[in-house]
Amino acid sequence: MFIYQKKLQYPVNISTTNPKLAQIIISQYGGPDGELGASLRYLSQRYSMPYPELKGLLTDIGTEELGHLEMVGTIVYQLTKNLKERELMDSGFANYFVDHTAGIYPTAASGFPWSASSMQVKGDMIADLTEDMAAEQKARVTYDNILRMSDDPDVSDAIRFLRAREIVHFQRFGEGLRLATERLDQKNIYAVNPSFD
Repeated sequence: MFIYQKKLQYPVNISTTNPKLAQIIISQYGGPDGELGASLRYLSQRYSMPYPELKGLLTDIGTEELGHLEMVGTIVYQLTKNLKERELMDSGFANYFVDHTAGIYPTAASGFPWSASSMQVKGDMIADLTEDMAAEQKARVTYDNILRMSDDPDVSDAIRFLRAREIVHFQRFGEGLRLATERLDQKNIYAVNPSFD
């Protein structure tokens, strides 16, 4: 259970409608390396973490990713509110509009809807933390790609903040992986796994 404070982690104030830009940014909402998958991945992985520090790490970052999901949704909303019919047709946003109007729908920029198959929960702390580091790097690259295509300084400002958080999360997961490896040296966690002949 969480207490919700109605304030974005970083302000999003976009004044120019740009559905073409919204079409690529939506990928960080529901794309394969987006914030929805990240939040669910980390909040699901925390249950099988054997150490409280790692459970706390996954809870903290998973909760922050929910805040990032809200920021990305706000960016897309602000880029598509008050769309004019001509903008809709000229931008290529019409296909999305037909299915979702200007609602925020978890999908990739390619048009594929979000799927749990784009995230991984293995129940093995080394595998999960390594996966988490890779996920943060993939999200950072996606934000890099968005920045390459963004010509709106207000959008780029918020995207840079989100990109910076991916780097911090990568570093924190690296620290978690080091802690997990040190603890494995002290207590063989794999001893509880069945052996296979």
